Amino acid sequence: MYQCSSVMIYQLLLDCYIVKLIYYNKLNKNKVKVSKLAANLIGSEIVKIGNEVNDLKAKGAEIANLTIGDLNSNIYPIPAKLKEEIQKAYQNNLTNYPPANGLLSLRNEVSKDLKTRWNLDYNANDILITAGSRPLIYAVYKTIVDEGDKVIYPTPSWNNNHYAYLTSADAVEVKTTQENNFLPTADDLRPHLDGAVLLALCSPLNPTGTMFTEAQLSEICELVIAENKKRGEDEKPLYLMYDQIYSNLTFGAKHVDPVSLFPEMREYTIYIDGISKCLAATGVRVGWGFGPALIIDKMKALLTHVGAWAPKPEQEATAKYFENPEDVNTFVDDFKGKLEASLKVLHQGIQDLKGKGLAVESIEPMGALYLTIKLDYIGKTKPDGSVIENSSDLVFYLINDAGVALVPFSAFGEAKSEPWFRASVGGLATSEIELMMPKLENALNKLA
Repeated sequence: MYQCSSVMIYQLLLDCYIVKLIYYNKLNKNKVKVSKLAANLIGSEIVKIGNEVNDLKAKGAEIANLTIGDLNSNIYPIPAKLKEEIQKAYQNNLTNYPPANGLLSLRNEVSKDLKTRWNLDYNANDILITAGSRPLIYAVYKTIVDEGDKVIYPTPSWNNNHYAYLTSADAVEVKTTQENNFLPTADDLRPHLDGAVLLALCSPLNPTGTMFTEAQLSEICELVIAENKKRGEDEKPLYLMYDQIYSNLTFGAKHVDPVSLFPEMREYTIYIDGISKCLAATGVRVGWGFGPALIIDKMKALLTHVGAWAPKPEQEATAKYFENPEDVNTFVDDFKGKLEASLKVLHQGIQDLKGKGLAVESIEPMGALYLTIKLDYIGKTKPDGSVIENSSDLVFYLINDAGVALVPFSAFGEAKSEPWFRASVGGLATSEIELMMPKLENALNKLA
């Protein structure tokens, strides 16, 4: 009789286990082994379009890239004195950790600037410095919103849908219209305020470049104040996150903010601001938030675990640069003048196409670096016989046939059936915008 030793039995069992493990892995090879949050994250449509543009440009294609909300630093360099101060800070070896809430020198300068520029009284302890505005927005959501809490934001708007997802919020998207410059009105928001904990607004607005008037924002603030008066002491307030990162880049229109209009809003308003846009310093990564001490302190505590502070040399340099407000104002006035000139050329170009009978429209720019454009060609047929099914199809058609890259409003929470697009002029010279217009016209005329 054949007898098995214990070693042989062990080996047999091990072999069976390995076979089962291989079989199990084959069955599950297509299953993603990550968190539910990560598994369901939606990639950025702007990045997708940008990658397509970069791939084509690498192959030699000439494309007018109006997609990215960034600035060509060869056309729009940061202030020379700011650059000098950054270099000096590195030469002085200011390369260790900054304080968690930012250098006191910078917070003091921000406090002075807020008072001088907007007549807002926030001391250094009310201000939090981070690496641009994104960590601040994320921290506002994480500090205020619990799973299932109601968050309200308009569409189109930048990234609120993604931040709402990251916080497991009950997102209420309020669709806006061309008639109101794609900004929410008090009447739009009123039905949704009950039980909400956060209202996210931005002015000048990314993606449209439009702005709240004093009357529009006043009516919204009155709603927020009235809603909070109804709530008991044990209820979470309705907070307003007010993103004014483009506030210095306005063209004739007056920038307005909640606390300046209603001092009572101070208890409920968290501002998002910084140098990324107004100083053409998107890569320098210095942003600041300010608001109620309770919220700012909790945001600071949260971000100490994320490590989202701005680099110490850049903080030091920004503080030094802001010591001379005249330098800041001179740069901003010149910079926004150039942006306005480019936006006017693009706006006029679209209006000229409209005058020729093309199905296009644009909204006169009020601020930021964006023009809102309507290209009403969804459902049209391309020269190859295929149909433009949605706004993304039109984007990629124009990239390939016109050398023009835009971002559809679907990247900002709207449906792909919407024929509206964001055009950012920060990456192009005015002459490049002028050269692209005939190419856009030709491509649109080919659609039947």
